[in-house]
Amino acid sequence: MLDVLVVSDTHAPRFWKTLPVPLRAALERADLVLHAGDVCTPDVLDTLAEHAPVHVVLGNNDGPEVAAWGGGVPETLELDLDGLRVAMIHDSGAKGGRDRRMRRRFESADLVVFGHSHIPMDDDRGAVHLFNPGSPTDKRRQPRPTYGWLSVEDGRLVGHEVVEI
Repeated sequence: MLDVLVVSDTHAPRFWKTLPVPLRAALERADLVLHAGDVCTPDVLDTLAEHAPVHVVLGNNDGPEVAAWGGGVPETLELDLDGLRVAMIHDSGAKGGRDRRMRRRFESADLVVFGHSHIPMDDDRGAVHLFNPGSPTDKRRQPRPTYGWLSVEDGRLVGHEVVEI
């Protein structure tokens, strides 16, 4: 089983001053971290990488320092997580038609992880499973900060949830 911590929109240093306490326990059990962009400073990625390997995509607020992290951060990324095909992008566009648009963009993806809106989403009813972890540091108009958790086994998503902090 592969346990994956999913975060987005950490917006350091404005909102992420240091590793949020509620993420520490999650990081201790994570095999992998996905960050869906708007990191803003690479030290966030360095901190996460102290606990587990990190895959990240660029957000609209990420500058050259984040773009250069780890040899280069792409705008989109497609990964094979124990046989599960996962695509990542920061901004998936407007809500209307999102699932069909992401299916066209990432034809072979089983799951698309995105951020940008700060609105958590875990929706597997459309053309492709869409997952937005929200933000652990900048909840905006949401009731609580959030992060995401995925469990993958033999190419299947056996667990997925948005966790309120």
